[in-house]
Amino acid sequence: MRRAVSVLVENKSGVLARISALFAACYSIASLSVSEMEDSVISRMTIVVKGNEAILERATKQLNKLVAVIKSNDFKDIGYIEKELALIKINALNKISCDEIIRLTGVLELK
Repeated sequence: MRRAVSVLVENKSGVLARISALFAACYSIASLSVSEMEDSVISRMTIVVKGNEAILERATKQLNKLVAVIKSNDFKDIGYIEKELALIKINALNKISCDEIIRLTGVLELK
């Protein structure tokens, strides 16, 4: 079972390590993303994990007990869209290379 969890945490050193260790001890982390919010005191962590229902519930409860955690949202009963993104840098030396890259990737316009 895959599940996404969104967590608002205090932006302090060691918080990422503690939370990722909590999840890694119970089951496999499929993806982990962290970024500062507009207020640099708070960060949002989005964690996608694989595991059975009982272990996921236990880990979510333990997560909410951590001092640095402000709020957590478990997307168990809420629909969400999951996408993947790749950023690839290609060295195109001439116009022919650019045209070929655009054709192969399906990109309509290169800015």
